[in-house]
Amino acid sequence: MTLQTALQQGVAILEKASVPAARLTAEVLLCHALRCQRAYLYAHATDELLENAWIHYGRYLNERLSGKPTQYITQRQEFFGREFYVDAGVLIPRPETEHLAEAAIAFAQRSGARAILDVGTGSGAIAVSVALELARPVFASDISLAALQVAARNVTTHAAPVALFAGDLLQAVRRQSIDLLISNPPYIPGADTANMQIEVRDWEPQVALFAGDTGFEIYRRLIAQAEEVVKPGGRMYLELGYRSLDGVREMLAVRWADFEVISDLAGWPRVIGATLCSP
Repeated sequence: MTLQTALQQGVAILEKASVPAARLTAEVLLCHALRCQRAYLYAHATDELLENAWIHYGRYLNERLSGKPTQYITQRQEFFGREFYVDAGVLIPRPETEHLAEAAIAFAQRSGARAILDVGTGSGAIAVSVALELARPVFASDISLAALQVAARNVTTHAAPVALFAGDLLQAVRRQSIDLLISNPPYIPGADTANMQIEVRDWEPQVALFAGDTGFEIYRRLIAQAEEVVKPGGRMYLELGYRSLDGVREMLAVRWADFEVISDLAGWPRVIGATLCSP
């Protein structure tokens, strides 16, 4: 079997199962089996697919058919132009979350913020990206020890100045010690479970997805704690869930000002920024 034939068969199998982006997925999985870049598939289309690679490719296709996300199969995901290791212990970084990193970087550059904290860091993609773009230290925390292990691997791989620690939101953070707080918190309401993609609902860590019955439970706790640990005049950037802008802005209105709302490429409000007022 040639690489071209193997690719065509993989595409057909995935399309029959209605797997999204079937051709791209087949290319990525075949490259993963061959340990090569996608250009290699076309430069060597008539090469024979050796047995060992064929076995791996077939296993990867079966895993994808079962609903396992491609990123968990390859254990790779790109974020902010860098490749990050991911596994089922962390949320897969989304392109939309790059807006959160961009907003934090822009604020830190113009304000000179030094004490920067990423809460619920997961894979560490945000913290690593911010630290490397700013060339300054960043703190990052998570309640999940499995997530912190993944984040530590990415910090080491990218030689990023990121200090990791375990904690439930901001309970382990000193009062009025943070200049810039960043977070992509869990914000999916429990009632939305039935409508979610299988790849997300059945494979990604629930602690990183679900916030409670309304989807605002983590926002409420995080904002209340942020009012204690962020310095007056310090800033916070939060990723927003679907239709969560009004509810989050209402929570912030009591103690925060200078609101900034950033929409993603689809036009949905994706990030909200706010500055903590003096008591």
